[in-house]
Amino acid sequence: MRVKRQKKNRRTVRFFTVCYGFRQPYKVLCDGTFVHHLVSNEITPADTAISELLGGPVKLFTTRCVIAELEKLGKDFAESLEAAQMLSTATCEHEEAKAADECLSEVIGMKNSEHFFLGTQDAEFRRKLQQESIVPLVFGLRNILLIDQPSDFQRQTAKDSENKRLTMTDTEKKLLVKRTAKIIASNRGEGTIENEEWGMPRVVSTRNGLGVKDRPQFKRNRAKGPNPLSCMKKKKEKLQSKSKADSNSGAQKEKKEGESDTKKRSRKRSKKGKSGPERSE
Repeated sequence: MRVKRQKKNRRTVRFFTVCYGFRQPYKVLCDGTFVHHLVSNEITPADTAISELLGGPVKLFTTRCVIAELEKLGKDFAESLEAAQMLSTATCEHEEAKAADECLSEVIGMKNSEHFFLGTQDAEFRRKLQQESIVPLVFGLRNILLIDQPSDFQRQTAKDSENKRLTMTDTEKKLLVKRTAKIIASNRGEGTIENEEWGMPRVVSTRNGLGVKDRPQFKRNRAKGPNPLSCMKKKKEKLQSKSKADSNSGAQKEKKEGESDTKKRSRKRSKKGKSGPERSE
């Protein structure tokens, strides 16, 4: 269950980041009920718990009106008042103090240009904001923090904004028609004929009798031959040819020496013993 809950929460955060441009560090605007819930259930430190919920670094905010409302509630909310005073305050444009829900709705507005997440335990206030403004809502359930799923109003506004990006406005269409008319007129003056089937200008090749073209044509950079330095023969081949030549010359020298030795050994000896008289015993 915990893994499924994390997947749902990350999916809702991804929806607001992709469709409405929410970025890290996420800014979370907290009201008095949410701060009191964090303190009473000992969800501390609050910034780490909310950052684990949203999957990124977090900055916590509150307003002067929320702090004033906690001061009026008395001693039971003293700890939550101290915790709220530790948070950074978002600027309120109204001079006099208002109710917390009115103040927060004015700070967020309909488009939520500051990209606030809102933490509140007021269920009616959450339903109201889901139907009126583009704000992701964070709330607590005992020791667990959750995010409300995007409402139908928020999904529909995301679809409408995407359709506006894809479709052209009337001013863009007029500019496109003017520019296409100018291009067609310029092509007609330069020797182009409008193709009636496709509605696109067809260029006519105009050449003089000498074969010279009217317009200068630039040569394309074709692939050139290889670099002659990269085509040099390797040194190994030269060394092998030298070794072969040395071996051949050595073999020839050995052959010559062998022939000279055979010639020297082929001398005829004198037969003195055979020509003399035989000795008698």
